[in-house]
This record gives sequence, C-alpha cells and structure tokens, in this order.
Amino acid sequence: MAKTKYPGVYQDEKGVFFYHIELGVDKVTGKRIQKKSRKDSNGKRFSSARAAYKEVTRIKNEYLMQNGYANYRLTFGEFMNSFYLPHYQSSVEESTWETRKHVLWEIRDRFFDKELREIGVRDCESYRTWLLSESGHSQNYAGLIYGAFRQAMEYAVTLQYLKENVSKKTKSIPKGRSLVEYWTKEQFEKVISVIYTNNFYEHMCFVAIWLYYMTGVRISEGLALRWDDVDFKKKKLRIHHTLQMKSLKDFKRKPYTKTVDGMRTISLDDDTLKVLQNWKLVQSEYGIDDFIISYTGLPVYRSTIPRIIKRYAKVAKVPQIQGKGLRHSHVSYLINEFNADILVVSQRLGHSSPEITLKHYAHLWSRNDELIAEKMAGNIKILPAKETMIDFNGNQNIEGSLIPYQNPTKGMKKP
Repeated sequence: MAKTKYPGVYQDEKGVFFYHIELGVDKVTGKRIQKKSRKDSNGKRFSSARAAYKEVTRIKNEYLMQNGYANYRLTFGEFMNSFYLPHYQSSVEESTWETRKHVLWEIRDRFFDKELREIGVRDCESYRTWLLSESGHSQNYAGLIYGAFRQAMEYAVTLQYLKENVSKKTKSIPKGRSLVEYWTKEQFEKVISVIYTNNFYEHMCFVAIWLYYMTGVRISEGLALRWDDVDFKKKKLRIHHTLQMKSLKDFKRKPYTKTVDGMRTISLDDDTLKVLQNWKLVQSEYGIDDFIISYTGLPVYRSTIPRIIKRYAKVAKVPQIQGKGLRHSHVSYLINEFNADILVVSQRLGHSSPEITLKHYAHLWSRNDELIAEKMAGNIKILPAKETMIDFNGNQNIEGSLIPYQNPTKGMKKP
C-alpha cells in the first residue's frame, strides 16, 4: 500500500486507488467511525487518486451535515485547513487550484485564530475596507479575494457551522475598469525587427510572438500547439488543447480549451504559414518535431512568453505588455487594418457569443466609425428653404431682428 498526495487516499500493489478515512467517534459505542472503499457512490472504481479524494470530500461533508452543528469552538484557520481547502481543491482543475491557493491562504491567515462563529459583519466590512485601501492590491484583485472569502463563509453555512453568511450583509467589491495594453501594427513591426532569427533560441522567440499576434490564441493554447495542429494545405490551425506545466517532467496537454467554444479551427494567412514552414525546417535540424513553441523538444514554461515580450519590447523601445496583450493586439490588428466585424473576431477568439467579445474588447472598436463618418460627408443633399414656412409668434426675450420675417399676406384668402 502506498500513500498518495491526497490525505486518506492510497494505492495498493495492483495500482488500484482506494480511500481509508476516520470520521470521528460514535457517540453511543465510543468506537471510531471509519470508512474504506475502492468504489464511488455509483459503484464505479476510482480512475485516479483525485477521483478517490473527491469521494472522500463528499463523504466527510455528508457526515458533517447529518451530525448537525459540531465543534462550536472551531477557528477559521481550522475550518479552512480541514474543510474548505480540501473541498475547493477537489472541486476545481489542478491549474485553477495552483493559481487560487495563494488567495485562499491569504484569506485563511487573516482570521486564522478567530473562532468561525465570532466573525461578524463588522469584521467582514473591516476586511473589505482594508482590501480596498491598505492591502496594496488592485481593485480587481481585492474583489477576487473578497469574493473567495464570501464563498468560504457560504461553505461554512452549507456544513452547518454557521446559521448565516454574515459576509453577504456587506457589499461585494466591484471590478475596476482595467484596459489591457496592446501593440499597434507599427509597434509590432518594431519588435520583430530587433529579433535575430539566425540564432536558434531567438528564432523561436520570433515565432512565438508572431504566432500569438497573428492568431490571437491564449497563452496556454499556444504552448500546447503541435505540428499536427497545422494544416499547411488547407491553411488552417486547430486549437483544441491547453498546456498545464509544473516542470519539464511534469506537464499535461489537456484535450480541451478554457471553454467549450474555445475548441476551434481558424484560418492562417500566407505569411504566417511561411513563418511556420521555415521554423519547422529549422526545428527538424535539431531533431525537434512535436511542439511548435519549443527549442528543446519539450514545451516552454508559461512564464517564458512574458519574459520574451519584456526583453524585446525594451530593445524595440515600445510599451511592455502582458502575455494576454498579444491577444488584444490581434483584435486591434483585425479591426484597425481590416475593419473586421464582431462575429468574425468572436469566432476567431473562441468566444461563445459576440456579446462576450464586446465585453472585453469593445474599446478597440472606438475608431471603427471613422470610415463611416467619411462616407457620410456629402451623402445628404442640403437645400434650404427660400422663405419661412411657419407662423412665428415671437418671444419677448428675443430681439425683433432675430425673429424670422413674417409675410403679412401669408395665410390670407384671395378676394
């Protein structure tokens, strides 16, 4: 029997996963309450340690709910460590857990020694105010933290540790207005002009920046691209995977994207096809024939892309942007150079609807009415009347000279 990284989950000598946990002590017999199984509630064997751990979390939660309000002196730190963190980790993707765990740890440490039942509305409001004014976090990040805190408190209600979620009596922290910086076509041209492609690693940097700018793929989608995703004859790029990478020996190429609609195939322009064909030949000389953005045969870390951007932005003397700034740059390029409509952009980005695209990129269409304004000029014929057609009674606040001349015979019947 071997332990796994999940508490209470093990793997036997045949590689079968199972759980063995203690839920507490029977109040009548005084004996320990234990549960052990190799199957979930539907009678299916566990396919992984994570699947077994999900069942462990479900059983513990069910036990707690059946046993009513328990452990009145439970501290917030104990609640987070023993219940909410395991629950959250088993409920989300591993990549989501890796990015959110630091937020949850910060929340836990804020009220660590305070009893869960003693956290009141004033404590919540004080925390909210601190996040907005003294934490040093941006408003968006502060909102993320406070939202996670409210979710944790709601889970305490679910487990019947609390009668109500007092944090909901305070306002949530609204998202601040944040516009992602991007490169214009001219700035992009400056960047690629300072990359020395005769160097193998720099050539990869060129391909990475070019690919993200010209396709608008998400960072994790681009890192997961392999050569079999490119159809050079049909001029198409298949985007059906994302990459999760902890180390060079521990990475996963997930067979799905951020959303269902993110699974897409987009068209490639001839210039991008030439860039890729040339890079494929260069890679083959080094025995690399799998991942497109690679110089070792293995995928590169997610943090590599921001470093590449920062390095060449500095040399080219253009604004430094985030990795997702290249996705914004692609949208700007499509709109400003080709007047692309919202539906085309939405489909190319892998959004579920044009409304989602507008929500994030509406500001990039701000110049989209210039051509319309130019076409409007001279389109309307202006033929002013030669005399007034109305009977103007005048106004005592208006000088007589400003009142249109009235024809005294207008409206009179002929004799």
